[in-house]
Amino acid sequence: MNLPQTLKYSAEHEWVKKEGKLARIGITDFAQSELGDIVFVELPEVGQELSAGEVFGNVESVKTVSELYAPVSGKVIEINESLEDSPEKVNESPYGDGWMIVIEMSNEADLDQLLSSEEYAKTIEQD
Repeated sequence: MNLPQTLKYSAEHEWVKKEGKLARIGITDFAQSELGDIVFVELPEVGQELSAGEVFGNVESVKTVSELYAPVSGKVIEINESLEDSPEKVNESPYGDGWMIVIEMSNEADLDQLLSSEEYAKTIEQD
């Protein structure tokens, strides 16, 4: 399982890459493998304010539909529009081209509530 150590993880299987005051967010390699082939991704509008733990969209796969949860609070400043036409990028490159949104964080302390790669690995081993 691919779990880059430079990222933070939520118990809901999202990852966060801190880029200054920004947080780039997607779903983990584990999550995409559990979902199977992703056929549709619903993302929020640019400008939407999100609170940590709030649903910000959905991922639909051939198996199921899963909600996406914001791991940090802030304003959505960018969405990965390429996922509209190519949702399979989430399967092919969950930490690269398959990223979903960028949030301008309103509270960087939210990052302290997230898991390290080692902590996240332990949670998925129990699933």
